[in-house]
Amino acid sequence: MACSWDSTDTPPPPPAYWDAFVQGLREAGYIEGQNIAFEHRSAHDQPELFPTLALELAGLNVDVIFARGTWALAAAKNATRTIPIVGIDLEIDPIEAGLVASIARPGGNITGMFLDLSELSGKHLQFLKEIIPRISRIAVLANPDINASQIRELNRVGGSLSVDIRAVDVKNATDLDGAFDVARNWHADAVIVLSNPLTVTYRTRIGHLAENARLPTIYLYRAHVDAGGLISYGPDLPDMFRRCGGYVGRILGGIKPADLPIQRPARFELVVNLKTAKALGLTIPETLLATADEVIE
Repeated sequence: MACSWDSTDTPPPPPAYWDAFVQGLREAGYIEGQNIAFEHRSAHDQPELFPTLALELAGLNVDVIFARGTWALAAAKNATRTIPIVGIDLEIDPIEAGLVASIARPGGNITGMFLDLSELSGKHLQFLKEIIPRISRIAVLANPDINASQIRELNRVGGSLSVDIRAVDVKNATDLDGAFDVARNWHADAVIVLSNPLTVTYRTRIGHLAENARLPTIYLYRAHVDAGGLISYGPDLPDMFRRCGGYVGRILGGIKPADLPIQRPARFELVVNLKTAKALGLTIPETLLATADEVIE
């Protein structure tokens, strides 16, 4: 039996998450080299390659395609209507995107882990308000093709908190430097970096740009904080990957993806980097530190 992975990361995916995915498969009774093999494909931060890569996998007639992210999922969906697809996507609503018929019964060849981040984006704004009570302007780094619902939610929550929101388009790596220039020239008090494959891939560079601009920045993934970012709040990714591995195992065992309900993240974590806070001259409230899952010192 074969399972394929389609990702923008190099190598695909970050080792810890891949280990979690393999753990989920192992729990379902599948071990590489014994009863499962993998065909890896990566777009290497070139989303235009996804359609060709997905067609390659479909042409190999693999048993399951495991696709991470909006671009990979869209390409896999277009490449096959018969090969089961297990996806993990933290940007879109799978029903609104036309991937599945319903959460409880997807109805086609796609299932997996999904989270429309709009509500989390509002939470990010609230965290920044708690850290910087005087905050009045927040720049949002986003890809409008992926993050539209999150931007709408930020504008809604920002209005209730008397905070102005300015979305700055980031569609490719060349946009990053200019995005922070826009934020600084607009006199933003802080930055929210919305999730998309680009911002994950360039997390270290984004951290440096935020530091140089002296802009407190919040992210979805703790990997950004490990790379020097100030704070992150988002789902427990290893747990999500492990559950996806379990879904692939169930499909290999004979269950149809149409009968496997869409899953949501079960656990969320708050991570704070006190070293970065000190460099920015910020004092993180004790109430926030007390609720943090991890504090990096």
